[in-house]
Amino acid sequence: MATATPLEVPERSKPRARGRLQLILILLVVLGPMLLATSMYKLKFWVPEGRSYHGAMIGNGESRADIGVAGQDQHWQLLVSAPEACAEDCQRLVYLARQIQVGLGRDASRASHALAVAQPLSADYQALLGREYPQLQRYPLDAQRYLEKVGEPGPQLWIVDPHGNLVLRYDGKVTGKHVLDDLRHLLKLSNIG
Repeated sequence: MATATPLEVPERSKPRARGRLQLILILLVVLGPMLLATSMYKLKFWVPEGRSYHGAMIGNGESRADIGVAGQDQHWQLLVSAPEACAEDCQRLVYLARQIQVGLGRDASRASHALAVAQPLSADYQALLGREYPQLQRYPLDAQRYLEKVGEPGPQLWIVDPHGNLVLRYDGKVTGKHVLDDLRHLLKLSNIG
């Protein structure tokens, strides 16, 4: 009959200890990056300073309705908003929005352009929009809600996703190349719209 010697007992516990160590290492490899990313997001450390977009990012889940624009579209949208009359800057942004959509080339069907104004358009500009911008969608704008949320009285250009969420905002002095680059990047990354 073989009897167990005191030296054999530690040999049996070595594989068990090694297995526990391997399990802990596997859990650290799987859960470690998720815990690190969550803590980086919540505590805002090691966040890169560089950005690849040119507008102001709207990352709080606001929609068109939150800024006083009634309307919806199932495409990416270049929305021009003007809480006052659509003057020179506003008209330039409307022209720019159409040119950006055309500049998308084969992806032009994934985007649309729209105008939201609080005051009625002049008869001349209304006629021009009818002739030159037949695909321009027009929405009413609640100026009070708009000014409460946005805080800036001038016209703005917005990129809106197909769900109606505001993504990026540009002021009236933006260049078309920057907006086109941002929209192309969004369309490349997105499977919606």
